[in-house]
Formats: sequence, structure tokens, C-alpha cells
Amino acid sequence: MDISLNNENSVLTVEVSGRVDTTTAPELEKAVFDNIDSANELVLDLKDMPYTSSAGLRVILKAEKAMSKKGGMKVINVCSDVMEVFELTGFSDILTIE
Repeated sequence: MDISLNNENSVLTVEVSGRVDTTTAPELEKAVFDNIDSANELVLDLKDMPYTSSAGLRVILKAEKAMSKKGGMKVINVCSDVMEVFELTGFSDILTIE
């Protein structure tokens, strides 16, 4: 998994490439939460993330909860397989997905 961060105008964009699973989810969580304090909005760009496990879902939910107290969070460029996971787990009702 690779993570690219861009924090511009209080918008933190996190681009995730590769699988997010039990092994890689802690790296994603660290990247997000080490940089979230200076952001009013969080954008998760998942265009190159073909898979997430429950560990990845936990990180996404934790980020959503943290950002709901600030400016908000949105998830963009979700592939069909990950979108299916979001729909089956009810995340599609919780997250702002574009």
C-alpha cells in the first residue's frame, strides 16, 4: 500500500493505492491522524484501492467520526468492489461518497 498526502487550504487529501487490510491499516491510520489536526476537511481518494478489510473500514469510520466535529469528510473515486463493501456494511449511508 502507498499513501500520498496533500494538505492545502485546510483540506487534507489522502490518496490510497493498494490493499488496505490488517497489515496495512495501521499505516493508513497513522498517516491520517498524524495530519488531521490542521485540516478542516478530509478527502479520501480511493481510486487505486481495490480492496479493504474490516481493519480498513475501522480506520475510515474513525476518520469520519473525527472529521464530523470539524468540516467533514468525503470519499472519492471508489471502485465497484470497495463500493459493494461500503453498501453491504452500511458505510454508504454514513459516508459522503462522490
